[in-house]
Amino acid sequence: MKKILILFALLLMGNLAIAQEKLYLVFEFMEVDNEQEMEYSATEEFWEKIQVQRVKAGDIIGWDLWALSPGGEQQGFQYLTVSLYNDPVKMMDGSSWAHLMERAKAAYPKMSETDLDKKLNHSSTTRDLAVRIFAEEIATTKGEFNMSLGTVAQIDLMKVDLMNYDSYEKAEMEIFQPIHQKVVDAGGKGNWGLIRFISPIGSDTYASHMTVSMFKDYKQALNQNINWSEGATPASTKAMQEGIGLRDMKYVYMAQLIRKAR
Repeated sequence: MKKILILFALLLMGNLAIAQEKLYLVFEFMEVDNEQEMEYSATEEFWEKIQVQRVKAGDIIGWDLWALSPGGEQQGFQYLTVSLYNDPVKMMDGSSWAHLMERAKAAYPKMSETDLDKKLNHSSTTRDLAVRIFAEEIATTKGEFNMSLGTVAQIDLMKVDLMNYDSYEKAEMEIFQPIHQKVVDAGGKGNWGLIRFISPIGSDTYASHMTVSMFKDYKQALNQNINWSEGATPASTKAMQEGIGLRDMKYVYMAQLIRKAR
């Protein structure tokens, strides 16, 4: 009986570890000239099959391509790729790219290595990889959400002073996350998450955090209606105002999922 209880405890701990597995993300913001749109689309179509093989091999756990809005040439970035990891070391040390040619051959078995090399090297000419960010998800709402193609995300980029990280993140998780959870539970959005940048950080960086709200489509995104004052008390209102005061809202993008690998 004692051995059975020990085995049960170990299994429970293993399940908890899986449930609490952290998500690490690499955000790559792309600048694409209008005249390069078609060529860039073909590039990402080529890469999508390779990303599928990277997922199958365990190099990454997922990959997404998002079209950003407004996305004008004078408004920053037009596209965003997101690579998902469950291991921060693998994310940052480059080891997940060690077998790229093997993954490419698995994706395109009829192409020669020479042709694959040309296609891989040509990718950089279709876009400017302007910004790369290593990050971790530190809070998220509960509930299942199927992030299908066409999913819309609202991405809020925030700058927080390094000394205020703890206070700001506490406010997001204790004040704002429960409000977003109510909206998720009511079917007003699919998911909400808080993301902290791992690198780069510092006073010269553009942002330090982002919040991401997921919606099934633009109709749901544009019809979101959050009552921030519902159930508020003087104490919670003060905490909300203090939390807002800890960050500088730098920019808000709307993004639509156009490719993914899982």
